[in-house]
Amino acid sequence: MLRALAVDDERPSLEELLYLLNADPRIGSVQGAGDATEALRRINRALESGPHGPEAVDVVFLDIHMPGLDGLDLARLLTGFARPPLIVFVTAHEDFAVQAFDLKAVDYVLKPVRKERLGEAVRRAAELRGTTTRIPVHEPDPDHLPVELGGVTRFVAVDDITHVEAHGDYARLHTGRGSHLVRIPLSTLEERWRSRGFVRIHRRHLVALRHIGELRLDAGTVSVQVGTEELQVSRRHARELRDLLMRRPTS
Repeated sequence: MLRALAVDDERPSLEELLYLLNADPRIGSVQGAGDATEALRRINRALESGPHGPEAVDVVFLDIHMPGLDGLDLARLLTGFARPPLIVFVTAHEDFAVQAFDLKAVDYVLKPVRKERLGEAVRRAAELRGTTTRIPVHEPDPDHLPVELGGVTRFVAVDDITHVEAHGDYARLHTGRGSHLVRIPLSTLEERWRSRGFVRIHRRHLVALRHIGELRLDAGTVSVQVGTEELQVSRRHARELRDLLMRRPTS
C-alpha cells in the first residue's frame, strides 16, 4: 500500500485531500504538510529512516502555488534525490501541466478535486510502485477522447479536432472551440487516427486532412492553413501531404 504526503498551504484544501486519500484503499498512510518547506523536511526525515521507516513516503500530492518554495520548486529539488517519491500535482491552475510533466510527474489533477479523478492518480502511482491489484479498464470510445478541464471530464469528438501539437509525452488537441492537453504521445495518436484522416506534417504536428483549408508554397517552404492557424510542413512530409490532398474527396 502507498504511503502518501499531501501538501497544500490552504487548510480546507489540505483537509479535503487528506480525507479523500484516507478513503482510498490503496493508501496505507497519509501525512499532511502546510507548505513545501515542511514537506521537504518530512521527505528528508523519511529518507533518513529508510524505505521501511515509519515516515517513509512513496508519493507526494503537491499543490503548485504556495508561499516561499512552491510545488514546482520542490519537485525540481526532489529530482536530485537518489530515490525520490512520486509526484502528483493537485492544483487549480491548468497552465503548468507541461512543466509538471517535464519534471516526471505521475499525474496532474485539477481542483476542485473529484474522488474518481484522484483515484485515477492513485492508481497510476500504485502501478509505478508495484503495489496495486488489477482494476478493470473499460474499452475507450474510438469516436471521443476524454479531457479534463476545471476538474470536469469532457469528451471531445475526434471529428472536431483540427490538429494536434506535441508536448513531450503529452499532446494538445486543437478544436474550433479551444484546446485541451491530454496525456498521450503524438506518435500514439498518429497511429490510432491514421485511418481517420490524420497525417503527420511535422515532428510537432498531426493534422486532420478534412480541416486543411489551403496548401501554401512560398520560397521553397510549405505550410497549411488549418482554421485560423498556419502550420509549417517539414520537407520529409511535404510530398506525402500533397499526394493525400490531391486524392482527398471533394464535397
